[in-house]
Amino acid sequence: MGLFDRFKRAKDKAGDLVDEHRDKIESGIDKAADVADDKTKGKYSDKIDKGADAARKGVDKLDRD
Repeated sequence: MGLFDRFKRAKDKAGDLVDEHRDKIESGIDKAADVADDKTKGKYSDKIDKGADAARKGVDKLDRD
């Protein structure tokens, strides 16, 4: 089994987990963004929102639906 095969299996497993737990993952992203925004008193809200959006896009890429 080559390195490429291992990466493919890991990606497939991550996709399965996203399919099963998408709501929990997105809730965690939202909670983490809210905590970061509270801790910085809104000073970096735009950057935090941008990071949360990037995380959601990463989850979308793993989604197998």
